[in-house]
Amino acid sequence: MKSALEKNNHYYAVIFTSHLSNDTTDYSTASEKMEELAKQQPGFLGVESARNHSGLGITISYWESLAAIDNWKQNALHKEAKKRGREQWYENFHLRICLVEKEFKFHRGTL
Repeated sequence: MKSALEKNNHYYAVIFTSHLSNDTTDYSTASEKMEELAKQQPGFLGVESARNHSGLGITISYWESLAAIDNWKQNALHKEAKKRGREQWYENFHLRICLVEKEFKFHRGTL
């Protein structure tokens, strides 16, 4: 992900932490589709995601503005996936929207 800080003073991170239910039918396919759809949205900067063997997952998406996040929130296909998530896929989830003002990076072998 190219840093938005290189272009702007800040950007936003949407942190989605979840625990999967026992019924994950079609979850992986839907998750992949949502990631591809998010990448097409104006203001989308990137995404990082991980899930452990017990079903705990953390997905962080990065956005240029709150307006871009709201636009994604209103997307009809995203709304449909969120509804199914509440009804079927998730035991619980927690969503946070954070303003990123600073970032630091490290890459081994780079001076």
